[in-house]
Amino acid sequence: MNPKSLEARNRNDTPFEGLKISNSDVLNDLNNRSLCSRCGKSRMYFCYTCFVPVAQLEGRIPLCTLPIKVDIIKHRREIDGKSTAAHAAVLAPGDVNVYTYPDMPEYANDGRTVLLYPGTEACTVRELFTGKRDSQKYTENRLAELPSGYNVGTLMTKVYNNDSHTSREIYHVKKLPIDRILLIDSTWNQSKGIFCDERLQKLPKIVLQKRISQFWRHQKGSPRWYLSTVEALHQVLLEIHVCAWGRSENYNTEFSIDFPIHTEDKHTFCEPYNGQYDDLLYFFKYMYEKLHTLYKHENMLAYKRPMEI
Repeated sequence: MNPKSLEARNRNDTPFEGLKISNSDVLNDLNNRSLCSRCGKSRMYFCYTCFVPVAQLEGRIPLCTLPIKVDIIKHRREIDGKSTAAHAAVLAPGDVNVYTYPDMPEYANDGRTVLLYPGTEACTVRELFTGKRDSQKYTENRLAELPSGYNVGTLMTKVYNNDSHTSREIYHVKKLPIDRILLIDSTWNQSKGIFCDERLQKLPKIVLQKRISQFWRHQKGSPRWYLSTVEALHQVLLEIHVCAWGRSENYNTEFSIDFPIHTEDKHTFCEPYNGQYDDLLYFFKYMYEKLHTLYKHENMLAYKRPMEI
C-alpha cells in the first residue's frame, strides 16, 4: 500500500478509533519530572527501570489484568526509555515481567508456554486452539511471496487457509491453551541473537496476523506491520481472547472487524472481547498524540515505511 494513499491517510487520522482506552487527562496534569520512589531517578510519567508510575500517578492510571502471564525478554542494548515494554509492565504489574537477556528463567517445554516470534515453525494463534497446522507451511507461503533481500522470519501478511467457517469459529473454551507467552523486546536484527538461545528454541512459536504499527520509532528497512512490543502484546491477547470467546457486538475497530461476534446465549461462561486489554495502549496512545502535536505525521520517518513489502 502506498503510504500516501487515501486509505493510508484515513488509517493514520484515527488509529485508535473504537479502542476502549481510559482517559489520559491525568497525564496532562504533570508539568515536571519527579524522582522514582524506588531508584530515585528523574522520570516523567513512570520509571522505565523499576516499572512503577511516578508518585503523583499512583492509583490514578488504569491497570490491566491479563488472562495469561507475559515475560518480555529485553536485549541489553535496547534503550529503556525508548522501549514500549515498560508500558506493559507498568499497566499490568501483576502479569508482566521484564528480563534483560541473558537473564531469564528456564521454561518448561510442556506446550503451555509459547514464544511470539515469526520463526519458520511458527503457527497461528488459532492453531493453538485446533492443534492442527495448515496444509501449507507458513515458511513455504512466505518464501513464495518474499522479494529478494527479505528474510523469511517476519510477521504474517495474510491468513493462510482462509476458510470462512474456520477463521470465524469461536471455540468457547473454559481454559486457554497456554499459560504464558514470551516476547522479545529489541530491534529486529538484535532479536535474532536472542531467538537462537536454546532456552527459547525448544518452545513452540506463534505468529500474529497483520496489523499496521503506529509506533513513532523508526526502524530502517522494516514495513509498517512490524509492531512495537506493547502493540504486539495487545494484538496477541486480542487474538487469543477472540478465538476463545469471540468479541462483543459493541466492539469495533479496524483490526478486529473480521473477528467473530459472540452471539450464543448457551455459552454463558464466555466473556466476549470488549476492550479488556485496550488500556495496555494507555501510554502509547497518549505519547502518539503528544508527538503529533509537535510533528506532522507525514514528516516522521516511521510512518513513511511501506505498508506492504
